[in-house]
Amino acid sequence: MNTTDVTKNKRIGHKLNGFTIDDIGNDHLYTGLETPMKSNAFKISDEEKKQKIAILFEEIMDVMGLDLTDDSLRGTPERVAKMYIDEIFSGLNPKNKPKVALFDNKYQYNQMLVEKNITLYSNCEHHFVPIIGKAHVAYISSGKVIGLSKLNRIVQYYAKRPQVQERLTNQIANELKTILETEDVAVIIDAKHLCVSSRGIKDDTSATVTTYYGGHFNTVEKINELHNYINN
Repeated sequence: MNTTDVTKNKRIGHKLNGFTIDDIGNDHLYTGLETPMKSNAFKISDEEKKQKIAILFEEIMDVMGLDLTDDSLRGTPERVAKMYIDEIFSGLNPKNKPKVALFDNKYQYNQMLVEKNITLYSNCEHHFVPIIGKAHVAYISSGKVIGLSKLNRIVQYYAKRPQVQERLTNQIANELKTILETEDVAVIIDAKHLCVSSRGIKDDTSATVTTYYGGHFNTVEKINELHNYINN
């Protein structure tokens, strides 16, 4: 038995809370706040990763019986590799984390600031199919503010990796709390999971909503005020 077979058998036999992968099935679970990453995740360059992914994806296409000599498919492995590293999973690499500058709150604006309907594209880490929706983020300044576009960029950075919506919500909230040095942060994500709508149960009408309310946002009054802004 080679190393690949041993690794595969360990993965298949692994249990989470007493359940096997087959027992868990389509249930979406996550094991922590941090995205699961190997310690040597950045030992090789992005270019090397793209080269390896292209080779592996070509093998997947070949196993499925696709004719890789066809003009339409010939460049697909390289296109997929570039998409994975440079685009939809670029949030895995810390070097792509947006640089955020803080500014003094010279306007003395001490109410909530809400950036709503931020377009969100992510990918489910269980089936690698899209999660599509909207994110709404809000904060109350503790004396510092950030540019509005940076809120969008923070959402996009954490979305551009294999994700679970609950983890994504908390990662965005924790990043904002760290940057703004305040607990007064709220994050709401309303999204559709293609692993639910396009496969499995094939329910195209349901959506998933996750929330984080920190500090002053964790009151009925502030939650209602926030939702009023979002829904109007």
